[in-house]
Formats: sequence, structure tokens, C-alpha cells
Amino acid sequence: MATIRVGTASPATGATRAATLQQLSDLARRAASQHIDILLLPEAYIGGYPRGTAFGCVIGERTGEGREEFARYFDDAVDLGDTVAAGAGAGDAWITRQLPGGEGERNLRGDGTREELERIAAESGVLVVTGLVEKAGGSLYCAVVYVCPRRGIIGKRRKVMPTGTERLIWAQGSPATLRAVSTTIRGTRVNLAAAICWESYMPVVRQALYAQNINLYLAPTADGRDAWLSLMRTIGIEGRCFAVSSNMAVRQHQQQERDESTLDPPPAPSSPAAPSRPSAAQNNRARRSSTLTEDGFEIALPQPSPPPPLPKEKRRKSVFDEDGNEIVLCCNQDEANGKCGVSPTRKRQNGTAHGTAWVSRGGSAIVNPFGDVVAGPQWEDDDGLIFADIDLRECVRGRLDLDAAGSYSRNDSFHFSVTGLDLDPLPY
Repeated sequence: MATIRVGTASPATGATRAATLQQLSDLARRAASQHIDILLLPEAYIGGYPRGTAFGCVIGERTGEGREEFARYFDDAVDLGDTVAAGAGAGDAWITRQLPGGEGERNLRGDGTREELERIAAESGVLVVTGLVEKAGGSLYCAVVYVCPRRGIIGKRRKVMPTGTERLIWAQGSPATLRAVSTTIRGTRVNLAAAICWESYMPVVRQALYAQNINLYLAPTADGRDAWLSLMRTIGIEGRCFAVSSNMAVRQHQQQERDESTLDPPPAPSSPAAPSRPSAAQNNRARRSSTLTEDGFEIALPQPSPPPPLPKEKRRKSVFDEDGNEIVLCCNQDEANGKCGVSPTRKRQNGTAHGTAWVSRGGSAIVNPFGDVVAGPQWEDDDGLIFADIDLRECVRGRLDLDAAGSYSRNDSFHFSVTGLDLDPLPY
């Protein structure tokens, strides 16, 4: 059995979808020049991971500005021409272009992103696996597509459990999309499947992938903590498979540029808008002060002089790390006045290197079936490619003493099933 070369990278989403697709095309060409067969790219790479964005939401209230912000994020998501279908998507009917309503001989649907991804894979000869934000109906899904250079898209899956406040904007995908896919590269059968970000912390999701006899576990993520690599090493050992992770390395100015181009609310319209219903807080402020006499007459009390209006401040830029801590980003004026709170000369431990602040440090890596890190982790590098030559026979050798879905599973006593998902193992 020949070795294959797998690679990953930590690019940040571009300011526009066109810029991101061009960047993806450049990465695929560079991967081809390095003889990489499979390239993994991060969670929500196309469409963007909305790190630090609240969309104007608190419990019990949503703002009009936040709704407009969501609408703009929705507009920037990818329309792959798929359906909602209980969160699972249309499966084989979509993959084989058998859904009704398309145009032309190839039954084209969506906004053309699918065809662009297939063109990129075909021209580069690289099997591309990338995260994206997909819209179907009125909902958004965090998804991953497997794009074969010969057959086009051979599979797609949607995140079954968005993490934390991601649930506000991303719908839950069906576990039926956890189906692994199989292809052959230079005579070697590759059984691969993706778990998106914190799905990898769900033991049942991992077991659903192991049960399908995968030898390549793909983990696009937004988690840039050191502890994430420990999870990848555990997965390599537990599943006796190669584990590849990809996370964006995002510079502070990249985050700000994307916020300004796609997420900030547009200028106010010139025509007067319809009056909005005042919030409860506004109603309370306008409430008249009064008292009642013993005879039931209301006497209005004098209103105190209103306080002077507060000066209008520039919107604060901030992001949240994976533990929920808010990190306030500096505006250019703050930097000039030395009020950032982080010295531009601070080094990596404070999220900066060589004067550049990072809101996400990356950390992409490749791990073998015995938990050894064979490439990476790729910290604070949004331009490079890392790769490793892997011998998938190592997965078989590792199962001499551990097969989590077979000889080590005690499946005579423990019975595992997933609604809508065929767990029959793929062949070698």
C-alpha cells in the first residue's frame, strides 16, 4: 500500500466570499505543487466564523441592529442548492444532482459556489475538504464538503450540535450527515470523515465515525487552545486513525476588516424609517412620576431636569476566546496613544508576535494512529502549508490491540446506533 500526502493550513477567511474562494484556489495550487493529495481547511472558512459577534442578542431581547447584522451574515453564506430535509440535507439526491428545480443539463442549483469548488479541485488535482457556512431555506448550517478532483463533491455534512452561542445562528444538522466517504488515491483506499470543532468532544460522534472504519479523521475547528492538540492525539490513539486538524490563524486587523465589510450595520437610510416599538427600558424612562391623594386624585410630581446626554462613543471592537473571556481590541487611535492594554512588543504568550495581535492563533496539526504529532502544530501562521506522508497500513497495525468499534467494543453487550445513519463499516 502506497503512502499518501495529507496537508492542512490555517488561513483566515477573506473580506469577501470572492476573496476567500480565490485564496482557496491559491492554496489548492500550492498544495498541488507540494504533491499534497488531501487538503483540509478550517471550520466556517467560507462564510466566516463570527468570533466575538453577539448579533444584538441577550435573553429576552433582540435589537434591530442585531437582526440586520444577522441578515448581512446570512447574505454572505453559501447557497449550495441543497434542502433543509430535517437538517440532514438531500443526501445522495443532492450529491448526484437529482434534485428538481435546477437549470440546464447539469441541474445547476444554488449560487455557483459548489461548481467553483469542484473546478478548483479538478484543476489542482487535490481532494479539498473545507468548512463553510451554508444557507438552506431560512436557516444557516455549519457544514463541511468533501470535493474530489475526479468526481466532484462526494459528500457533505452539517454540524449536529453548534457550540454555545453558535446555536443562536446555526441550526442543528442531522446525525445522518455523519456518513463517512471513501475514495482511492494512488491505489490506496481512504475512508475519511469530518467532525466539526467541538463535535470531537462528543464521544458518540467519535464512535459513529470509528464504527464506519475510517482511517482519516478530519477536524476543522475554531478552537485554538493548547488543549485541542491533546484531543487530537487522543483521537489518533482511540480510533487508530490519522487525525488532521485545521484552525484559522486570524490577525486583529483581518478580523476588523471583515467586521467592517460584512458585519457592521449599513448607514441609516435617507428616508425616515417607521418608528420602532420602544423597549421596556425606554418606557420606564418616559414614565410620569405621580402620587394619589386619599380622595383618589392623581397629582403629577415635577420632573427632575434630564441629565446631559452622554457623548457618543465609537463602537467597541472585541472578540471572545474559547473560554468566553472578552478581549477588547484597540482602535487605531488607542494604539497611537498607547491605550491598548497590550504592548505591541509583547510576544506570543499574550497573543502577539512581532507587533501583530492574533485573535485566533491557529494550531493546525497532523497526528498518527499512535498519538504522535507528525506535522505542526502550526501557530500564528496564516500563510503556510504543513503536510505529512502517511501510510494507512498503520491504522491496521494499530488495531492489533485496540479497535474501538470492533474487538475492543464489547458489542455483544453495548449496542450503538444513530438515527438515519448506516454504520456498516467501509471496506479496506
